[in-house]
Amino acid sequence: MAKTVWSMCGMCSVRCPIRVEVEDGKIKWIEGNPHLLGGALCAKGSAAIALHKDSERPQQPLIRRGGRGAGKWDPVSWETALDYVAEKINNIREKYGARAMMLSCRGGPWADLPKAFIHALGSPNFTNHDSACGRNVHHACKTLYGVGRKGFIYDIKNTKHLVLFGRNILASLRVAEVQQVMDMLDKGGRLTYVDVRQSLTGIKSTNFMQVRPGTDYALALGMIHGIIKAEAYDKEFIEKYTTGFDELVSFIEPYDVNWAAKECGIKVGRLKRFIKEVTEDRPKVVFHPGWMLSRYRDSFYASRALSILNVLMGNIEIEGGQQFPKTPGDCGIKGLRTLDSQIPKPEEKRADGVGWKYKHFDKGPGLFHLFYEAMATGEPYPIKGIICYRHDPFNCFPDVTAQKEALDNCELIVSIDTHYSEFGWYSDVILPESMFLERETPIATQKGPKPRFILRQRAVEPRFDTKPSWEIFKRLADKLGAGEYFPYNTIEEYWNWQLEPTGYSIEDFNEKGFVSLTDKPIMYDRDNLDGKFKTPSSKIEFVSQVLKEAGLPSLKPYESPQKPAKGKFRLVFGRSPVHAHGHTINNPLLHELFPENSLWINTRSAAKLGIKEGDLVDVIAETRKGTVKAHVTDFIHPEAVYTVHGFGRQVPLQSRAYHAGMSDQKLQEGLLQDMDPAGGGLCLCEKFVIVRRSSRNPKRRVEL
Repeated sequence: MAKTVWSMCGMCSVRCPIRVEVEDGKIKWIEGNPHLLGGALCAKGSAAIALHKDSERPQQPLIRRGGRGAGKWDPVSWETALDYVAEKINNIREKYGARAMMLSCRGGPWADLPKAFIHALGSPNFTNHDSACGRNVHHACKTLYGVGRKGFIYDIKNTKHLVLFGRNILASLRVAEVQQVMDMLDKGGRLTYVDVRQSLTGIKSTNFMQVRPGTDYALALGMIHGIIKAEAYDKEFIEKYTTGFDELVSFIEPYDVNWAAKECGIKVGRLKRFIKEVTEDRPKVVFHPGWMLSRYRDSFYASRALSILNVLMGNIEIEGGQQFPKTPGDCGIKGLRTLDSQIPKPEEKRADGVGWKYKHFDKGPGLFHLFYEAMATGEPYPIKGIICYRHDPFNCFPDVTAQKEALDNCELIVSIDTHYSEFGWYSDVILPESMFLERETPIATQKGPKPRFILRQRAVEPRFDTKPSWEIFKRLADKLGAGEYFPYNTIEEYWNWQLEPTGYSIEDFNEKGFVSLTDKPIMYDRDNLDGKFKTPSSKIEFVSQVLKEAGLPSLKPYESPQKPAKGKFRLVFGRSPVHAHGHTINNPLLHELFPENSLWINTRSAAKLGIKEGDLVDVIAETRKGTVKAHVTDFIHPEAVYTVHGFGRQVPLQSRAYHAGMSDQKLQEGLLQDMDPAGGGLCLCEKFVIVRRSSRNPKRRVEL
């Protein structure tokens, strides 16, 4: 019997809505939800069936035997594994208090469940991966607008000019977003792309600027200067909704377009033409403030400058600009009930210092990397237990050796994941979650011009002895005396509990896989945005009161980035449209398409080193080395070398990914605590490496 199952893809963190055809318990077809994506799906989503069939993933709970990382496991029942974890957590709570436990997750629309779990234990220490991704962007937005990086959505389809700094949007493959970009270009819109290398997005751009690594902030300052001097900004909007504009004008004076062009290594005529185009296209111009901007030591200020450019455009709450994401409340509908809102908030201060030591940071998920200091030193108090749910810190954060040294002070390390992660391989317990086609998830809200409720339904039964997260956390909570905060025993009970205030039922999802809360896009009155900016002044603050109280500048003088010493290169990284960082490296189909990464190196730099296309090269940090094939190209700045993130994995049970390619984060020695003090993001592109032709090249061995 054939049937359609509405679900959400889980191959990456975008979580596109999908339609799954199932016949006799087997998956026959997957496509993007036709009501939202017109059937479109990326390579990762299409490879979901291969993941379902793949046996190289955890098949039942595992408890470590022997030393951490030795790869010796005892397969056990769920009851045994959960009892083991609960006993360890209770021992930690008795000796150190509940605050000694922490939990990290991948983030996203279902974070309520793991957040509720750690709060139900009595610990404030919930976190996620974002200090190695978007924290700089988030805090830059907060200090300007009073709302975070998800406080605006971008009407890309209707914009006239989209400006991207390193946001390789066509390779990131948020399918709906990519469709918007292509629609915009088809209508004659302009796309400006800035990066140290050419990319898929740069190829489609109408204006590509290859800049010197680390000079994004300089280019943004030059753009601000040029726009202000040309008076190509929305004076009325600035007057009505902002504070500190005079200070901005004074600050920007030294940073003219000639200076910026020279500093970035681009032609001044190109920058002047760009400013002329922006003047013509305003206000339907969007400067994307970035997504993953844990790159340079001034990336927070680069992102803040891009947001300032949006304010100068006056592009807020207009078609083709930035728009506030609308909520169920904007539709006159009550929102979903959440677990965490029912739980008393822990009164303890966070171990990462966010909210008390670092008062200018958003408490939310805090900053994961700062927990390592608490593990290592016991200050402000010890962290003795860690649970990572669908998050691999070893693949996410730099200097894996330093991470392991801190983690060795923990008495319990638990990995809840669908696949073997390197962090999981180092853990004490692996609790295998069912892959997304085999599990349901709680209902979530998608905010936007037309907000909706979404859910993932199970398409097929699990192939192995795996469980969905809602069941794992519920059963653990029951064993730890916190089951009262999880008022369900089945997913249907959970869904009905969530939906009760809304007036909708689970049957309302049957037709399209989602519930749209409005037929027409909702727009606020642009002439009455009072109360929308959550800053201390209730206005957009070019000079942030929050940063001022923290003793940090809002408008930071530019410092030219360090140039690599002779024989060295700045190591930068990015992603491929085929892979979701380290999540999909071992997928049978995706591995066939993209089996390993390479090292991009500039043609002239390679010639000086005697490196040719396809040669094996050694990439050397202080004490770490990776070996990978070289890709010799004109389309990368001579100061940089580039690789795709997520490779170089060392989990033997992942036969396809095992030692395939090179890991960039394992070369980032000394960068684990190297963060932007204003933004909280790590500085992952501040490592300089030596590159040399490897002795492993067969020809070289003959010569020797």
